[in-house]
Amino acid sequence: MDPFENNEPRSCSNPERGAEAPAGRLPWARFSSWLECVCVVAFDLELGQAIELVYPHDVKLTEKEKTSICYLSFPDSYSGCLGDTQFSFRVRQSVGQKNSWFRDEDAYNRDAPVTIQRELAHYYGYVYFRQVKDVSVKRGYFQKSLVLVSRLPYVNLFQSLLQLIAPEYFEKLEPCLEAVCNEIDQWPAPIPGQTLNLPVMGVVMQIRIPSKNDKPGASPLKQAYKENLLPAPMVLPTVHELDLFRCFQSILIHIQMLWELILLGEPVVVMAPSPTVSSETVLALISSISPLRYCCDFRPYFTIHDSEFKEYTTRTQAPPNVILGVTNPFFIKTFQYWPHIIRLGDLKMSGDLPKQVKVKKLTKLKTLDTKPGVYTAYKTFLHKDKALIKRLLKGIQRKRPSEVQSAILRRHLLELSQSFIIPLERYVASLMPLQRAVTPWKNPPQIRPFSQEEFMATLEHAGPQLTSVLKGDWMGLYRRFFRSPNFDGWYRLRHKEMTQKLECLHLDVICEADLLAWIKDKSEVEIVDLVLKLREKLVRARLQQLPVKDEVLQQLELYIQTIIGSLPKDLQAVLHRH
Repeated sequence: MDPFENNEPRSCSNPERGAEAPAGRLPWARFSSWLECVCVVAFDLELGQAIELVYPHDVKLTEKEKTSICYLSFPDSYSGCLGDTQFSFRVRQSVGQKNSWFRDEDAYNRDAPVTIQRELAHYYGYVYFRQVKDVSVKRGYFQKSLVLVSRLPYVNLFQSLLQLIAPEYFEKLEPCLEAVCNEIDQWPAPIPGQTLNLPVMGVVMQIRIPSKNDKPGASPLKQAYKENLLPAPMVLPTVHELDLFRCFQSILIHIQMLWELILLGEPVVVMAPSPTVSSETVLALISSISPLRYCCDFRPYFTIHDSEFKEYTTRTQAPPNVILGVTNPFFIKTFQYWPHIIRLGDLKMSGDLPKQVKVKKLTKLKTLDTKPGVYTAYKTFLHKDKALIKRLLKGIQRKRPSEVQSAILRRHLLELSQSFIIPLERYVASLMPLQRAVTPWKNPPQIRPFSQEEFMATLEHAGPQLTSVLKGDWMGLYRRFFRSPNFDGWYRLRHKEMTQKLECLHLDVICEADLLAWIKDKSEVEIVDLVLKLREKLVRARLQQLPVKDEVLQQLELYIQTIIGSLPKDLQAVLHRH
């Protein structure tokens, strides 16, 4: 069914209650490929924050997850957020919880860039909070949050969606929410590389889901379809990227240091005046090392009610590898022993470069009225890129749009990350066995182990100096990186990909071999052993969704059946039973 047929603009006032899923499709299957659920959190004088509504109604959240969502959906009292506020949070999924209803996770994660893969153990919460004066309420204020809970890090898409649906919801309440959820349940699934039209409340949002095959730094979505959609689509240039220039405006001169801290997985606390600034800064920081994946934990908005509060604030061990975004001044005392603290003031975009915060000693971080600054004793391995700062300053003087400044900053960070990672990628590729060493009659050869010293020896002729103008101690940076969770996560992924590639090569050479000639002088025991091994390879290839051609798997299936057919009837019966 085409979701755009008869797509007349409508608001929430006419919900299609209980729309049934088409035959052959599970109810809410499409909805759950985008969202886990939608929650409404209200402030109750006796209960405090409480979940007023969850949609779909039968979604299973544990009490611990509900409590986390409740506390993280409201700015704390220090933020003084009047009016409408948007921000994000991230929570750990309860142990033992079932995975998402959506069963194409492996396919999505296989084709999506590592930086936007679907979370398997955490939920993102995208919040639209409204606090306005209301004399009919005891406290004198209407306080409510609409929260989209998802495993996808599509901050731009979901915050844009909230801007459409939240104001309408606060006016018309539950029927509106049901109508919106039914519309989302008609959306096509997010498939990497595809441009999608997503209708909601009479608006069509047009997005493109990035693919891992995209060229890094390629232009975001242009008007992809020339269809005569009515109404004309609202084109979102990106589903997940933030305005980096706005997020980093008061810490621009320290961007080199911050990039290194994130690359090395150092413990960082971002102290901000509001959950909006806190969450955007944390998400911008982890995106700064793209296309590398940030493999440590991160919390865009963290409160003392968080279930990991004790775990992350204990003084009995070194601070964990995590980035926390906080707004409560109480945290200054709690985190004064952490090695890196970024204290931000209010962000105000104006014609001039906002006052740049200074690097300060951690010993000065003791009072509640701590001034903005980067509190750390960290010494960078690489020198600052003064040309970048000059270029951005010139852009401010010339009133260059923020999105253009952001693009300059994003390209700089991308080139920096690529200069760092390309020598590693090149070295790891050399650990792969030669293709001619893969034969059909033996298990694939082993991938050579990663040797730090062997890698370091390659840097003189094939190091980052080939692609980056930045000077400094690159070798020291690599040595420190090898001890970080980001290296461990990157190497595990590369090793898994190479193992799968070897398995695919092995399947190819098996299918090209003359197995029937090979079995002619073999005993029945050897032939049965071959059949069992081929079957195991076939099952593993399908279970792991290896990137192998369908015809290769079909050929293998045919070989297995032909070999079984050449055996005595009693053995055929045994093998068919297994």
